[in-house]
Amino acid sequence: MFRVQQEIPVIVVSPVPWFPFQGIIRYWRPHFRPQPDSYEEQDGVRVYFPRFFSIPGLLKSYDGFFMALGSLPTLIKHRKQFNIIDAHFAYPDGYAATLLGKWLAIPVTITLRGTEVPLSKLPGRKTRQLTALKSASRVFSVSDSLKQHVVSLGAESDKIRVVGNGIDVDKFYPLAKTLARAELNIPEDAKVLVSVGGLVDRKGFHRVIEVLPELVAKHPGLIYLIVGGDSPEGNIRERLENQVKALKLEDHVRFLGAYPSGQLKLPLSAADLFVLATANEGWANVFLEAMACGLPVITTEVGGNKEVVNNPKLGAVVPFGDSSALLAAILEGLQTVWDESYIIRYAHENAWDTRVKILVGEFRRIASTIAC
Repeated sequence: MFRVQQEIPVIVVSPVPWFPFQGIIRYWRPHFRPQPDSYEEQDGVRVYFPRFFSIPGLLKSYDGFFMALGSLPTLIKHRKQFNIIDAHFAYPDGYAATLLGKWLAIPVTITLRGTEVPLSKLPGRKTRQLTALKSASRVFSVSDSLKQHVVSLGAESDKIRVVGNGIDVDKFYPLAKTLARAELNIPEDAKVLVSVGGLVDRKGFHRVIEVLPELVAKHPGLIYLIVGGDSPEGNIRERLENQVKALKLEDHVRFLGAYPSGQLKLPLSAADLFVLATANEGWANVFLEAMACGLPVITTEVGGNKEVVNNPKLGAVVPFGDSSALLAAILEGLQTVWDESYIIRYAHENAWDTRVKILVGEFRRIASTIAC
């Protein structure tokens, strides 16, 4: 959206969940629901953070309604400065946006990004997702598989346009492997795997750790870099560290913590393979980020993963939950001589510029319809 803002004005409203007693919860969960300032400016974009009522773990089917209610004063205050509401994720954000669209008589667009799959298993949220998609003027999906999923639930196919995520090639490019490894104190001759993501169960770090003993047996100097930290979905670092200790892999697994996106090219450039045994993705940007640094990708056949890793020259996609297939793909990947220039070129073909042109064109079409 920062790139969209270079073509058309953008105001960001990012509702923050709030509960009167959440300060008490922070006594044993210090990072629970951090509360940002109500306003900030990011690269020239105005960002507002209105609060909305949300009880931790309860009444989640009402989060969309309360999100809309909490955001309403901010949107009313700036009503003359926008003519489209653009939401990301069908629930709760998309549902909240369509309520606001009705209340303020403004068209709404929604982008599907992947959470629509697990949330569709919950009847209340499935219903609200479909209500939001029906009410939206236009729906974007980051992958065709995600589009087909919501269509199978009852969404209108003709309303949905697939627009994949893109890559910022100014941030992601390969560094000299020798220098990157020296920076991270990694031997030049080691085989190195890397995974990047929030330390949550869904990302599958534990599934990679599970096959490491057999990988280490073949490659005794192997190192697995885990890049990531706390996430709104939680933080399982302690569980992962216990798994590493139980398998006696302390010399082979390194937890690097979270990296700013502009610095991710360092651990990516130090590795031989990017691995993510994830349980669910819409369109994983991190695959393109890894590829832009010259890395082949080994991942699981979920969500839009096969649409990103769509060629054996880019890596391999294995059945989810099949540890033998994951092990075999990693072993083969470590032995393969990959065409790094081909992988980087593919990432560059998926730069943000192409995606933004499509989005801006759609927004302008909707705005011109309103003007007519």
